[in-house]
Amino acid sequence: MTTKDLSKYTHANMDKEAGVNHVSHKTKIVATVGPACDTYEKLLELVQTGVNVFRLNFSHGSNEHKATVIEHIRNINSTQPYNVAILADLQGPKLRIGEIESNELHVEIGDVFLFTNEKCIGTKDKIYISYPNLADDVKIGNLILIDDGKIEVKVVDVTKEKEVKVVVIVGGVLSSNKGINLPDTKISLPALTEKDLEDLEFIIEQKLDWVALSFVRSVKDIVILRSKLDEKKSKTKIIAKIEKPEALVSIRDIVLESDGIMIARGDLGVELPVEQVPLIQRQLIRKCLHRAKPVIVATQMMESMIERVKPNRSEITDVANAVLEGADAVMLSAETATGNHPALVVETMRKIIMQVEQTEYRYNREEDLTPLAHSPSFLSDAICYNACKIARDVNANALIGMTQSGYTGFMLSSFRPKSPLFVFSKERSIITQLSLSWGIRAFYYEEEESVDEIIKDQINILKERGFLKQGDTVINTGSIPVSLHLPTNMIKITKVEEW
Repeated sequence: MTTKDLSKYTHANMDKEAGVNHVSHKTKIVATVGPACDTYEKLLELVQTGVNVFRLNFSHGSNEHKATVIEHIRNINSTQPYNVAILADLQGPKLRIGEIESNELHVEIGDVFLFTNEKCIGTKDKIYISYPNLADDVKIGNLILIDDGKIEVKVVDVTKEKEVKVVVIVGGVLSSNKGINLPDTKISLPALTEKDLEDLEFIIEQKLDWVALSFVRSVKDIVILRSKLDEKKSKTKIIAKIEKPEALVSIRDIVLESDGIMIARGDLGVELPVEQVPLIQRQLIRKCLHRAKPVIVATQMMESMIERVKPNRSEITDVANAVLEGADAVMLSAETATGNHPALVVETMRKIIMQVEQTEYRYNREEDLTPLAHSPSFLSDAICYNACKIARDVNANALIGMTQSGYTGFMLSSFRPKSPLFVFSKERSIITQLSLSWGIRAFYYEEEESVDEIIKDQINILKERGFLKQGDTVINTGSIPVSLHLPTNMIKITKVEEW
């Protein structure tokens, strides 16, 4: 029998030894792109060191520059043995104060000043705030936090001129354009600002993999964004950033409506008592695991490495705990965007992840995360669950899934199988989107012959890439009849032999 030519499913310059670091850690690494790493060479170095997803922060920089970065990333994907995802992070209704006189204003406990919507240079008497509805939304006694809570003021009056009088509760040095948090106030701004809508057009045009919606307050915010994507027939998937207390009230619906979750601990830790954040993180990860939704733990994970070459011990533990709790991905922000050692911080994070993953701590998750009987996809979920269990029982060398929507990949990943997880799809957008999910290595494959031929091809591709060898045991999932494209309904055990 002649061997089928599968060269179109592999990179032209494929190196079997390439990407060892990239695939050796199952908890994925998200790195934010910025001036410290925005060239092709530096982006490639980060990917080779272990980055799976690049985050583009739409709070900073021009879309023209982002287009160049996107081109670099896609060039890496097309010429190197990687499938790196791109996550676009919308700015959202970020509230800020305006320019401060001499860029430095000392405020002390008991000082009183006004917030105004009329642009002005900030003084000890009056400061501009970029929130037109502030006077309508706040109430006397509400707290307003400035610069991530470093300065706290309390509302004491709302004037006839729609200016908000506040008294300083916690003083400090106030500088220009610092962020504002309103933990006691339900803000009336839309989740998608005019800037976000303009950026969304760019994101859709560029066909980016994921879009993160900032400051989600209710499931309605996700529905609105989904409608914008559907209007353009976009395949971009949605990440809901959890950083507002209101989101926790309807978190079940938000998780269900979103394609993934980001636990944005920065603003969350400002708007809630800080001691609540660790348990919230743990609970959100658990909810996402149950619903097969990727979950990212973000903000200040290795912040000391912006300047230093070694992380704090507490940061090492923070990354390790996110891995132990079952996060799909951990995220770096300023550490890679503007830090002094982008590649070193990625390498350090990867080493922490791998050290934790060497233990057996997580590989019995299928024992406590079982398919949900009331799920509309229960039968398919049960196949995925049992495929993971069988793979563990027989110590399989690979667990292979096929997907058109990505769902089977997300579901297999959510059971956190011990065996290496490979997912094949004929949808190219799915290949990179799955790079965010725990443990998945995704491959493009479009043939639709018999199940036997599909399985043979998949195994040959993995053998060619150096992931399988003769004598290995493989668990395959799929659907039959192939031509009907049904939900996953089949499990097969295969012994790798010479064809």
